[in-house]
Amino acid sequence: MERIFDITAFGAVSDGVTDATAAIQAALDEAGKVGGVVVVPPGNYLCGYLKMPRGVTLTGYHAWSFRHDGSSILTLNRDDVPCLLDLTMAIGCTVKGICLHGRGLGEKIHGILITHADYNGAGEEDTPTIEDCRVGHFSGDGVHLNHIWCFSVRHCMLHRNRGHGLYVNGWDGFILDNWMSGNTGAGMYTDGVAASITATGNRVEWNRLGGFIFTKANTMNVTGNYFDRSGGPSLKICTSGWEVSDTITVTGNVFNRSGAGDYNEQGPADPYDDCHVRIERCINAVVTGNTCRLGTNDGGGGRLSPKYGFVIRRLRSCIFRDNVMHRAMTDEKIVDLGGHEGDVIIGDNPGELSPGRPEWYPVFTVKD
Repeated sequence: MERIFDITAFGAVSDGVTDATAAIQAALDEAGKVGGVVVVPPGNYLCGYLKMPRGVTLTGYHAWSFRHDGSSILTLNRDDVPCLLDLTMAIGCTVKGICLHGRGLGEKIHGILITHADYNGAGEEDTPTIEDCRVGHFSGDGVHLNHIWCFSVRHCMLHRNRGHGLYVNGWDGFILDNWMSGNTGAGMYTDGVAASITATGNRVEWNRLGGFIFTKANTMNVTGNYFDRSGGPSLKICTSGWEVSDTITVTGNVFNRSGAGDYNEQGPADPYDDCHVRIERCINAVVTGNTCRLGTNDGGGGRLSPKYGFVIRRLRSCIFRDNVMHRAMTDEKIVDLGGHEGDVIIGDNPGELSPGRPEWYPVFTVKD
């Protein structure tokens, strides 16, 4: 029984001119009958909306670089579709080694989409794996996962989208070893809930809204990531109303040049977003063992940021200690807006404020 399907056998042409939508969809549909693999050979294939079947692997050759797409490329040619690749109800699917290019077409068109009306909309764990993909230049989010349950996004570059690099409203995810670069929104964002998520080893840089921005989060690990030149906070967890975020570990991260605003002289619209980390209405969280540094744009231009290290408000049973903050902000290391209930431990965060623009030379001499 045939289980591997090459899209060129279905008529897809990699000239960057011919519409390959029907050919690729035909290959996906055939693979869906047997739980097979669809192969995208090297080339640039123009296409519109594609619907992924359950249990199918869509795979290409991931010779992309930081600056360029390469080998297996799917390029959007429609401005009236919700996404290029729809994984909704494609339980257990894999997308690997594909470049998706949105060309900035339309309004709020996502690169990869999973969406359900409610939690557990698929009736079981979604469990998609998105791996070794480069997803950029979409008018929406690079990857948009709404009411997702169980997922992996690994070693992808989510870049230069007019929305967010990765939107998550859901649960049980692994977000590992990705680049989230140059998005108009955040590197990762939720306006719902992000729960039971491990975000480790990601490079999150030059995203205009901020690095990781969550309106509500719980049971989350944010460990070993590098955040650089975020327009707002590198990490922001600000819950409103009667809800709270809870059970958060933030450790081993580097927060560099956060709160950049418009990257010129205008800071963030909310002055308290001019910081490395902002956490409000949260219980049972620890922020420890992180390293912070302030700075300007590459080459020395733009505003020096951030003003503040951490901004906190209305916490319970939280710890902020053992973070290194030497010359990591201009105005104040920790802005405590109060309203806490119960124990909040703040201490042993060494460092002094920066007197001005940094000069990257040793600040002391060690003698024998």
